[in-house]
Amino acid sequence: MTLQDYLRLKNGSDVRGVAIDGVEGEPVTLTEEAAENIAKAFCVWLLSRTGKTRVTVAVGYDSRISSPALCDAVVRGITLSGHNAVVTGLSTTPSMYMLLKEENSPCHGSIMITASHLPFNRNGLKFFSKNGGLEGEDVKEILQFAATYRFSEGVVGERVDRPYLDTYAASLVAMVRNATGEETPLCGKRILVDAGNGAGGFYADKVLAPLGADTMGSQFLDPDGSFPNHIPNPEDKNAMRSVCEAVKAAKADFGIIFDTDVDRAGAVDKDGSEINRNRLIALISAILLSEKSGTIVTDSVTSDGLTKFITAKGGRHHRFKRGYKNVINEAIRLNNEGEYTPLAIETSGHAALMENDFLDDGAYLITRLLIALAKAAKEGKTLTDLIADLEMPAETAELRLRFVSGCDFKALGKEMLKEFEKLAAEKKYASLAPDNREGCRVCYDEKHGDGWALLRMSLHDPILPINVESNAKGGVFKIVKDLYYTLREYPFLDVTPLSAFIEKTRAENIANLRTRLSGK
Repeated sequence: MTLQDYLRLKNGSDVRGVAIDGVEGEPVTLTEEAAENIAKAFCVWLLSRTGKTRVTVAVGYDSRISSPALCDAVVRGITLSGHNAVVTGLSTTPSMYMLLKEENSPCHGSIMITASHLPFNRNGLKFFSKNGGLEGEDVKEILQFAATYRFSEGVVGERVDRPYLDTYAASLVAMVRNATGEETPLCGKRILVDAGNGAGGFYADKVLAPLGADTMGSQFLDPDGSFPNHIPNPEDKNAMRSVCEAVKAAKADFGIIFDTDVDRAGAVDKDGSEINRNRLIALISAILLSEKSGTIVTDSVTSDGLTKFITAKGGRHHRFKRGYKNVINEAIRLNNEGEYTPLAIETSGHAALMENDFLDDGAYLITRLLIALAKAAKEGKTLTDLIADLEMPAETAELRLRFVSGCDFKALGKEMLKEFEKLAAEKKYASLAPDNREGCRVCYDEKHGDGWALLRMSLHDPILPINVESNAKGGVFKIVKDLYYTLREYPFLDVTPLSAFIEKTRAENIANLRTRLSGK
């Protein structure tokens, strides 16, 4: 593989690629040879940061089909270059960092083999040092080493198999018991888990059951990298529909859904309604702000209702650029500058708490919610009573516009957003959001949509995502029409999603009108 081949595997602060055949037109890019060389390169990176002459690296993986083979390749890379490997087997991404924080841990770094919620044929690598997850520049350096470094081989290192997930689960159980003062604070509560056949199935038997919860109705707990039931992803509509239906069918008090490697989570209330996106952010914010006022950092697409909610709870809402690393690093920056910021969270379900080293950990987030659930139950309340006053938008939409193939989408998109910002500022019925930190956020008055639109560039792809929110029925339609008439003037943008939304909404409105007129 060439240097460019390796660099193409970089995905933000992770490595990701196609790991197995099975999808037409998607050749394997993350080969076992590549994984072996990347592991060797990570050892070189660790040596340069620790000053050691020999390091020990923990290696874990999620339920993906390709994970065991990639694990063996990674271990070969570590041991053949003279270093030691501790193989934890089936793991969650957060646990691969937490084991580094264990007192007297022999490991200097860790590698988690995962591609989060991506399709079954993909896989990847995430890296941790004792200081936390690596940044994008660190990953770029590792990939450059993998392609160009001449690795020395001599004394072969040792491989030790040492599962860690039980220890990690026990720490979550202890956390709940310490916070509630009870051995089984969830006794009498039916709480189900939907792991989507990812790595999160452990939470039912190893966390909920020891705390006294009835886990009947839990589903898809067994690891299966073909993901036969639904994608393990709290943002996926089918996945959320599945867990919501399971909660209602089991008459559960609470439902939990994890992504494949458990660094993200979503939840479901006892009535089967989603606790996701803005509602999830509001819930954990309410819990933290009740303990101490501070700043909540979120990604850029959160609602105005959430801002009002956080402010009413004595906090400050700080929107920032999408990308979980961006949000986390912004929270760390604010804390370093003296502004107490206990939470960094994306609408995707990535949530990182300061008390947990700003590690985005879905299981930790859920455990924090369960503590609040147990305390609320003692007072005869439900968990979602904490967000009863959250104002939700009347309508929302997300539309993704593609750039024409072959164009310089980054340069064109940057220039287009500048022009759009100028045009929006000239509209009498619109204004630019004063606190915007990503793309272009335009607020519309009551007659022209009563809401806002956020246009931004995708982090990696030739796509212009557009998020729209309105406080009034029919408001999104008005805003999308306004966007369409402006954006159709750019020949490098495919505005079909906008026109399709407009036509679909018109057809629905006509159908509804006819139904009302017919009296049916």
